[in-house]
Amino acid sequence: MAVPFSLEKPRYDQSTFVGRFRHFMDVADPRCLAPGTFFGMSMDESIAIIKAYKANPAATQEPVERLWLAKKIYTSAVHPDTGDVILQPFRMSGYAIYGTPITVGMLLPNPTLFTTVFWQTVNQTHNAFVNYNNRNASQPTPVSKILQGYAGAVVVSVSLAVGLNEAVKRASMTAATRALLQRFVPYPAVATASTCNMLLMRQNELDTGIFVKDKEGTVHGLSQAAAKEAITQTAFTRAVLPAPILIIPPIAMMLIARTGLLARLPVLRLPVEAAVCALSFIFGLPFAISLFPQEGAIAAAKLEPQFRGLKDQAGSPIDTLYFNKGL
Repeated sequence: MAVPFSLEKPRYDQSTFVGRFRHFMDVADPRCLAPGTFFGMSMDESIAIIKAYKANPAATQEPVERLWLAKKIYTSAVHPDTGDVILQPFRMSGYAIYGTPITVGMLLPNPTLFTTVFWQTVNQTHNAFVNYNNRNASQPTPVSKILQGYAGAVVVSVSLAVGLNEAVKRASMTAATRALLQRFVPYPAVATASTCNMLLMRQNELDTGIFVKDKEGTVHGLSQAAAKEAITQTAFTRAVLPAPILIIPPIAMMLIARTGLLARLPVLRLPVEAAVCALSFIFGLPFAISLFPQEGAIAAAKLEPQFRGLKDQAGSPIDTLYFNKGL
């Protein structure tokens, strides 16, 4: 049975992990970069269908499945607040394709000081552009905040990666163990830097609070407690996000190497690692983002005093309030 089409609501149930995972698999689907080839619907066609539906939903003649496809393609490229088309490298659907070469660079064996600094900087620069192009543009973000978050992420990632690599080099261990550990150095560096970037960008939320609303969508004010909950969940997500991308590929490459394939055909090492990284991106990114609902829920009793004893439009007590978690 087809799910009734909605421009405002996701296609899949966001109260379950599976529903959220399927939703973000659509959001991050790299096929949306060439929709005409993979779906038989061009970007321009999807934009036209969505605009026509917005103008007069009752007049649309499009089948429900085609409307969902148009929405998938449209939302993969068009910013929801500004209406601008996002450049391919900075779309969520382009994250796997354009992020894979960077990940391969970070995971190359025997990293030098130059390659470590270079790839960590390139990675954080790419992340900064992705974050900016997918930001919540309903509230303006000062350029100083963006630069502060970017600079903090670069400093943290480079410092950790260089420091951990040097520690591994100086440690008393076999060459094989040293090479193995160096393959996993990028993960703590990237995870810590990503979390640091988010904290620097959103620290003002802890002071001002974020909007909370009831199930009917009525906003009841700003809550610092809700902001703390949102940032805690997002920090955990940011820490988990690089794990499948930076931990699975080294493990997979070790297992593949044991088959002797790469020893017989060393020319395959780079394309095989790129394929493993791309698959990790495609499935790992939606997995991490799906850990928590985008719209968080918190008991009114855990919020500030002004949010207790509230009643909805029907006069019933409001026990739970909701907030936008952010990314």
